[in-house]
Amino acid sequence: MPADHPAAGSPPGLDVDRILADPGVRIVVCCGAGGVGKTTTAAALALRAAERHGRRTVVLTIDPARRLAQSLGLTELDNTPRPVKDVNGEAGGDLHAMMLDMKRTFDEVVLQHTEPARAEEIFANPFYQAMSSTFSGTQEYMAMEKLGQLRARDEWDLIVVDTPPSRSALDFLDAPARLSRFLDGRMLRLLLAPARAGGRSMFSLVTASFGVFSRTVQKVLGAQLLTDLSGFVAALDSMFGGFRERAEQTYRILQAPETAFVLVAAPEPDAIREAAYFAGRLREERMPLAGLVLNRVHRTDLPGLDAERSLAAAAQLERSGEHRTAADALRVHAALTQQAVREERVSARFTDAFPAVPTVAVRAQPADVHDIDGLRTIGAALTTAGLAPAG
Repeated sequence: MPADHPAAGSPPGLDVDRILADPGVRIVVCCGAGGVGKTTTAAALALRAAERHGRRTVVLTIDPARRLAQSLGLTELDNTPRPVKDVNGEAGGDLHAMMLDMKRTFDEVVLQHTEPARAEEIFANPFYQAMSSTFSGTQEYMAMEKLGQLRARDEWDLIVVDTPPSRSALDFLDAPARLSRFLDGRMLRLLLAPARAGGRSMFSLVTASFGVFSRTVQKVLGAQLLTDLSGFVAALDSMFGGFRERAEQTYRILQAPETAFVLVAAPEPDAIREAAYFAGRLREERMPLAGLVLNRVHRTDLPGLDAERSLAAAAQLERSGEHRTAADALRVHAALTQQAVREERVSARFTDAFPAVPTVAVRAQPADVHDIDGLRTIGAALTTAGLAPAG
């Protein structure tokens, strides 16, 4: 059966253009496993929103890979939105792109919410230098900060977020809760105690008031690291409430109708499993899942000719010694049909579990997308018309 005529019981079609044109949708979050075309999908959605629907759009990638910049014709991306050239602005829209720099974002937060002298103290702290660059979880929290900043500026009609592979994207969702647990943790309260009590040094913690705990912490971490950590915590003490408040505000935005989550998956077992896992989490967190983009799908334009009949016909032609080219073509068709059947079976694991989630399938392209024209092709395929023809 042709892809643009779904079978009875198949999931509803995902109307991408309706989402991109809706002025009530301000944020689109693309998420999924690695290697499924998520970055390309995010860029194609952003480009289509700008060109076809006249929206002032910015696409933010949290993935440090350079594919987004390359496909948009930019030599580099950084923490500041850069205009994308060669965008058709006849509809009144434009497109900017940026890549999260978590250290610069952390620095911006510190500068915005502390006095200059205190900011310099924080920047010089070795623990801050490590945390702002390499600590697990900092990237996801700073992604929340950057998304919140972009949303608060009210400069963009639409923000498209390209997240890391889905397990990391779940960290993106979990950032506010993890931050709250960190800020409310027993060890942090103990480290904050001397600063709140009058600024005594960390070494003064090794007293009867903290006893075994403080001596054990100093033994494990080392005196210098413990001093750096204490200074970092004391310097950021006044900011912690703001960190939590902003993260929770952004989290509420992600739950609001103005946000649309778009899952991206390929018809492969691992990618479909990741998509199902993420869909379940979104449902638990009451976050709006707009639909699934099933990417790099293989289909045949001769659905009435199955693999068995193709192979039988190829064998008959080969025995006759004639039409060898036609026999080869029939074998290629048989292999493609078998692959399509396998992909449909794998994809059904998601659609059976989430039958109400709208889905759109995009046919595998003959070459990687590496420019604006390629993104336009993908954008056109991301419509309810069905599978785009290869070419």
